[in-house]
Formats: sequence, structure tokens, C-alpha cells
Amino acid sequence: MQYIKTEKHPQDGIAVIYLNRPEALNALNTELMEELSSQIVEYDQDEEVRCIVLTGSEKVFAAGADIKQMAGKGAVDMLIIDQFTKWDKIKRCKKPLIAGVSGYALGGGCELVMHCDMVVASETAQFGQPEIKIGVMPGAGGTQRLTRAIGKVRAMEMVLTGKFITAYEALQFGLINKVVPVEIYLQETLKLARQVASMPPLAVRLAKEAVLKSFETSLEEGLIFERKNFYLLFASEDQKEGMNAFIEKRQPQWKGK
Repeated sequence: MQYIKTEKHPQDGIAVIYLNRPEALNALNTELMEELSSQIVEYDQDEEVRCIVLTGSEKVFAAGADIKQMAGKGAVDMLIIDQFTKWDKIKRCKKPLIAGVSGYALGGGCELVMHCDMVVASETAQFGQPEIKIGVMPGAGGTQRLTRAIGKVRAMEMVLTGKFITAYEALQFGLINKVVPVEIYLQETLKLARQVASMPPLAVRLAKEAVLKSFETSLEEGLIFERKNFYLLFASEDQKEGMNAFIEKRQPQWKGK
């Protein structure tokens, strides 16, 4: 891997992916996205991994797409390249994805954050969709996910003016989970990941699936989907173990079966 670094902690059930293109502020070029999406698919299939953390550095999460790589392209070129197929791989990840963000998360960087299920940010984090300033618009879900996360008028302001928001504004708007000092942002992200990884894997997977379904269906359809997933978990060994452990007042031992 040239543009990402990884580490796995099997004892905690977590894996960490670091965006690692510091000379370009972790700009998301085609090669980085290929490495990232392939690694996420690999961890999604790894039984030792129950939760995935995605982060950058203290200075920057990702400052956007690689503009130099796109500047000379035409519409047909972009259609043929079809860069968003790599993003679709990330979207389909069944395991929880948690972003640890410090510094800039702009354009594609902000969209990558919104592909994650939870977000811990440092006090220095800034989020934005500034594509309008270079004559384009968000293309990896920015107009859709941002609007669902923070509402129409705030999303319009960010998308149409390129305005950045601070970590505390992002917290107030509901875009992220928490803000912590920069010195401990990764530590707090890993702490949250360990908490998620300590839960029964099948229940986590189906619960994530149900929450995401709420963005795509009516309330009634979502409730039906939720109910089916709820019933399905009664076919798992972990459901029996969890309820028996509760009755017997002991810690459950999850098997992911």
C-alpha cells in the first residue's frame, strides 16, 4: 500500500486505516481510493475485525479530491473512469465504520466522513463541501448525505458558498458524535470502536443495516425491515448467550454465530 497505512488489533476486534498521502494533504486520488476501498472490503470479510476505524493525521483528514487528476478530463472521460465505483464498495461495508477526524475534512474528505457510521472529531476539525469554488459540485454523495444529516438550509449554505464549519458547529448540527482535544482524538475514536467491537457482531451488523435503511424507505417499510431483522437474530447463538448471561448475571461470550 502506497497511500494508506493499516494496523489490526485482533484482541480488541478493531482495525485502523490511516490515509497516508501527507504531501498532498491526503487528497483522494484514484490510487488512494482503490487502496482504501479494497482494504475496507478485506476487513469487512475478516472475522477478527468487528469494527473499522478510518483516520488521517492531526493536521488533516483529507482535503478533498485530487484536482490535478481531474482538471483536464471531459465528461466522457469521467464517465469511463467511473471513480465512484470505489466509493460504492465503502458504502456496502457491513461492519461499523468510525471516522477519527482532525484538521480538514473537505470535499471528498467530508463525503468520506459521511460514509462512516460514527465520527469523533478533534477541536481543530473543519468540514466543508467547497467544490462550487472550482466550478463543480459534490459528486460522492455530498448533496444527499449532508442534507440528510444537517438539513436543507444548512446544506444549501455549505454547498452553494463553499463555507466550512467547525467541529463544534458540526456537533451542533448533528454531523458528528463528539469533539475532543486534538491530543486524544484518535484515542477516543479507538475507545468508541472497542465499545462497538465488544458487542455481538450479528446484532451490530443487522442493527446498522436497519438504521441505514431508514434513509431509503418510508417509516412503515422501515419498521417492517427492522422487525424482520429483530426476528432473525433469534436464530443466532449470540441471542441465546446474551439473554442467558443477563438472567445469570454474568458477562456474555459472543461467537458471532
